Amino acid sequence: MGKDVIIACDFSSAEKVYSFLDLFTEEKPFVKIGMELFYAEGPAIVREIKKRGHRIFLDLKLHDIPNTVKKAMSVLRDLDVDITNVHAGGTVRMMEAALEGLTRPDGTRPLLIAVTMLTSTDQEAMEEDLLIRGTDISDVVMHYAENAKKAGLDGIVCSPLEAGKVHEKLGTDFLTVTPGVRFPGGEVGDQKRVMSPEEAGKIGSDYIVMGRPITAAPDPVAAYRRAMREFVG
Repeated sequence: MGKDVIIACDFSSAEKVYSFLDLFTEEKPFVKIGMELFYAEGPAIVREIKKRGHRIFLDLKLHDIPNTVKKAMSVLRDLDVDITNVHAGGTVRMMEAALEGLTRPDGTRPLLIAVTMLTSTDQEAMEEDLLIRGTDISDVVMHYAENAKKAGLDGIVCSPLEAGKVHEKLGTDFLTVTPGVRFPGGEVGDQKRVMSPEEAGKIGSDYIVMGRPITAAPDPVAAYRRAMREFVG
């Protein structure tokens, strides 16, 4: 897989996401299905979007005891998504169990990545809310990334600010999927650690995830094409 822009389809219903995807008559964008849409519509929404020809990142961020995550992944593997994820904070053993559950009997599986630190979390929140003190947030991200690679995962979700460092330490084949990307001058929403598509491309992100800058744009197709042009080149 080469560099790509993933559109976060954070819609509340199948009708809304289909209306959005119908705008794209020439492209088949890579899409992210998150909790809101999956919980509203269930596995059927994944199957239908896949049938339409889109690659899918199923973003459910599983985080539970290893056996529960393994069983959940053994169900999700049959949805034929391209990428799915867990929380790295669930420990190496949980990530290993997720990988075991996600792997089909023939040895194939979707890519599995781990969320390190949410891009809505900054240094202050990490210290005060999570009680992780005495270390920089980038060091925590790197430690989680190392654990993900140790567990055999394919990459991580991280801020674009950490993508370059992750590649330097863990190799260019260890994927970095980066939300927190906005067009220059745009609203940052809930994100604390942000970067433009062009900057993310230069620093080494493999995939960027963009939601409202594309889905809420006056012309979503034009916004998507701009993001692709600036990120991929």
